[in-house]
Amino acid sequence: MIGYIKPMMALIGELKKLPGIGPRGAERIAFSILDMDKSTVEALRQALLDAKEKIEVCPICFSITDVVPCRICSDPLRDKKVLCIVENPKDVMALEKNGNYKGYYHVLEGSLSPAENIGPEDLRIKELLTRLNNEEDYEEIILALNPSVEGEATALYLSKLLKPFQIKVTRIAHGLPIGGELEFADEMTLLYAFEDRKEL
Repeated sequence: MIGYIKPMMALIGELKKLPGIGPRGAERIAFSILDMDKSTVEALRQALLDAKEKIEVCPICFSITDVVPCRICSDPLRDKKVLCIVENPKDVMALEKNGNYKGYYHVLEGSLSPAENIGPEDLRIKELLTRLNNEEDYEEIILALNPSVEGEATALYLSKLLKPFQIKVTRIAHGLPIGGELEFADEMTLLYAFEDRKEL
C-alpha cells in the first residue's frame, strides 16, 4: 500500500502539532493548502513568520502586542479604577470584542492546576501584587477566569490573596458553561456574566 509522499507527510505531521487538529483534520488542511495558489501560500507563510517575529508580551498586562506597552495599557481613556484578571491573551480578545469592559487587564498566563504541577509561582501573580502595590487607583478587581475547576481554584486563591489590599474583588457570574472557555462564549453570555458579577 502506497502512503503519502514525503513532503505531504511532513506537512501533515506539522499540522497535527496544532491544538485541536487530529490526523484527519491535518489531512484536510494539507489538501486545502495544496489547492491554494502559490501567492496565497506565500501570504500564509509570511503571516506566520510575522506573527512569530512581531508579536510579543506586554510588560504591564502580559497580553500579546505588537507595540510596547500594548494599546490597552497605553490608552488614557480606559477606566483606571478597574482591573480585570484573565487566564490568557485569548480571554482579553474575547472581552474586547464584547466592547462593554473599559478598564485594564492582567493576564495570569494560566490557572492553578495541582494535577499539572502549576502553582502560584508559575503564574503572573507576583507581577500582579507588584502592580497593585505600585498603582493605587484600583477600586475593583474583576476575576474573569474560566468556569472550570482550575479557574475556580485560582479565583479562590486570588480572593484570599487580595483581601489585604482592601479593594472590592468580584467574580464574573456563571453565565458561562462549566468547563467552557471565554474565547468561545457569545457576546450576550459575556454581557450577562459581567452584569451579574458578585463580590467575593
